[in-house]
Amino acid sequence: MSGGVDSSTAAWLLREAGHEVIGLFMRHGQALEQTCRLPAKENEATEQTPGQTPNQTAHKQGCCSEADAEDARRVAHALDIPFYAVNFEHEFGRIVDYFVDQYTAGRTPNPCIVCNTWLKFGKLFDYADSVGADYVATGHYARLVQRDGQLALCRGVDSGKDQAYVLFGIRRSLLSRLLFPVGEHHKDEIRDIAARLGLRVAEKRDSQEICFVPDNDHARFVRQRRGDRDTSGQFVTTEGQVVGHHDGIERFTIGQRKGLGLAFGEPRYVVRIEPDTRRVVLGAKDELACDRLTASEANWLVDVNDLASQPDASSPPCETRFRCEVKIRYRSPAYPATVEVLADDRFRVRFDEPCHGVAPGQAAVCYQDDRVLGGGWID
Repeated sequence: MSGGVDSSTAAWLLREAGHEVIGLFMRHGQALEQTCRLPAKENEATEQTPGQTPNQTAHKQGCCSEADAEDARRVAHALDIPFYAVNFEHEFGRIVDYFVDQYTAGRTPNPCIVCNTWLKFGKLFDYADSVGADYVATGHYARLVQRDGQLALCRGVDSGKDQAYVLFGIRRSLLSRLLFPVGEHHKDEIRDIAARLGLRVAEKRDSQEICFVPDNDHARFVRQRRGDRDTSGQFVTTEGQVVGHHDGIERFTIGQRKGLGLAFGEPRYVVRIEPDTRRVVLGAKDELACDRLTASEANWLVDVNDLASQPDASSPPCETRFRCEVKIRYRSPAYPATVEVLADDRFRVRFDEPCHGVAPGQAAVCYQDDRVLGGGWID
């Protein structure tokens, strides 16, 4: 329970379906501009360290999500369900390190996917097992559907809020223990339910920023965390002409046009970031076009051998090849493509038509219709 309308309504939907519900708030423990504490109040949440059972009280720590934690606590109290704040400071520290390291290496990280994989559907299962819980449930807009005798991860009914993309890293073996109660609803339905219940979060705006970067200034956050390492360098064109200087590669991502601080006669985009030389390469939009990518650390939610198509003699050898659609970012469309499964948990994507903005560090997620087949991290 994050304190938002989706997870709050999910808790009610689960309770109405007959489940015994325990509400959990994940504290990241990252003290940024200030240190916050939940006020001492009646029915206040007990803070725990992962692995503790509900009657084992841990030392209370500060956090920077006081308002969200308080909103979640109030909802749990209104729904008459137990509520605990779980201390994941150490685990969130790993995510922060990943975030900083990726930007410093000229890549574009997606910490929400990493959080889902490592924490919400990773460490949180350790907690669930410690209290004898059958399921872990969240407020994600996604669905689990029986397809051909298998449980399939599918897009949420509300295409505008669908979050199946950020769930590709879940272990296939855990699908049977997941619940996504809001995935069968549209966002306005969820807000209407919360309003009818009298929950104060009914009109709370959706969070658009990363939880440990509340001001959404990624570059400033990375600079604060990276120490004395210098990532400043040159802007160059694709022809190699130096056209300016920048103060750090962490400010940029592939496909970026705004915020370059340079004037050209026509739009210029970031087409490549070179961490070794610290150069940011700029080009025209058509120079962003990409007809293939390679991804690693693949996680498949289906048996890819069941998807295999006939090999193409003109293509390099691979273990398995199949047709699907591939998303290269959370907000990107899904592009028709052929996927070739390679060795060492890698795969290659060959797009039918070139697409724009393929960024190393982002996730390439494969779909067939509304079903998530799996994905990996773009190299």
